Amino acid sequence: MGHTLAAKILAAHAGLDEVHPGQFIEVAVDLVLSNDITAPIAIREFEKLGVARVFDPARVVIVPDHFAPNKDIQSAEHCAIMRRFARAQELPHYFDVGRMGIEHVLLPEQGLVAPGDVVVGADSHTCTYGALGSFATGMGSTDIAVAMATGRIWMRVPETMRICYHGALQPWVGGKDLILYTIGQIGVDGARYQSIEFAGPAVNGLDMTGRFTMANMAIEAGAKAGLFAVDDATRAYVDGRVERPYHVYQADADAEYARVIDIDAGQIEPQVAFPHLPENARPVSQAGDVPIDQVVIGSCTNGRLEDLRIAAGLLRGRQVHPRVRCIVIPGTQQVYLDALREGLVESFVEAGAAFSTPTCGPCLGGHMGVLAAGERAVSTTNRNFRGRMGHPESEVYLAGPAVAAASAVAGRIAGPEEVLS
Repeated sequence: MGHTLAAKILAAHAGLDEVHPGQFIEVAVDLVLSNDITAPIAIREFEKLGVARVFDPARVVIVPDHFAPNKDIQSAEHCAIMRRFARAQELPHYFDVGRMGIEHVLLPEQGLVAPGDVVVGADSHTCTYGALGSFATGMGSTDIAVAMATGRIWMRVPETMRICYHGALQPWVGGKDLILYTIGQIGVDGARYQSIEFAGPAVNGLDMTGRFTMANMAIEAGAKAGLFAVDDATRAYVDGRVERPYHVYQADADAEYARVIDIDAGQIEPQVAFPHLPENARPVSQAGDVPIDQVVIGSCTNGRLEDLRIAAGLLRGRQVHPRVRCIVIPGTQQVYLDALREGLVESFVEAGAAFSTPTCGPCLGGHMGVLAAGERAVSTTNRNFRGRMGHPESEVYLAGPAVAAASAVAGRIAGPEEVLS
């Protein structure tokens, strides 16, 4: 039998001819990532190792994005720890306020991740980079400390699930809708410690923004990683961004999969995931009458320029409902600048939305949009666990940018066709 995309990448980075699911291997990594929640812990553990220098300063990336710009003294102290470490280690890829962005939007944008890479990050949504045909996964801060010191990790080779999407997408359906629908079908543990290969003509036609969104939420199905094969769209994205050589791996035609799932994507409507799990997905047409208090458009899942274009297009010439707070958060400074130059920011502000500097902010109940008891939010983020965005008695409904923007106008969960009619 042949080998999957994940197995090909891992074997190459382990210096082996082949690897098999369940096998324990030591893997060389191309990039190590941490943020303002996880980096201080990793730095502390790194210092316990007694190692003077990181294995390669150009391959260690630190981004303060969860509580930055600092919301309080504790977050300021965390960022100070990171700043001192980055300066002492002479890290070229420390992104401070004014240069920063949401890490999983920022790193691909900056050309720091390439096809065929192995990337580890002290953040579960590191799997985002699988959209570029890399094996990217989240790890604990102690593991990241060792990776910073040695450039190596050990892991168990995961099985691979292949999900094939067929058919032509309906209007307003994008990557967020496909992944919410998929998680709704297989559950939040449906791909536990497996790699997912996203395939099929429906996803092959997605732009990179849609692919980043789907790979980002692979972890919400329990997956170790979520990967797309490299194609012309991938190459067009990395050309001019990635300046180092990279290797493209492809799954064998006779690769062995733990499970193969076929999905008729043409039957999928815009989706909404009800509280308190991403698997509680249903078509927006079946949402019922759910009044809302807040809408958040942004995050590492849907904070890219294409996402903001969709939302701005629906809000342009309309007004955010008077009982709704609409918060729009670009993924990076570049996304902010591009949105400004395209007039998207003007559309948001004129509609009555607040436009923010790049930050994870409200996604994890950090700041700039924390919910009070009894409040409901429609959010383009990736998790809607109880208390995720604030009070344990608040509710988060996950959706794509089109449904989020339409809901901001309607004052309740609504599909885009409702506000356009």
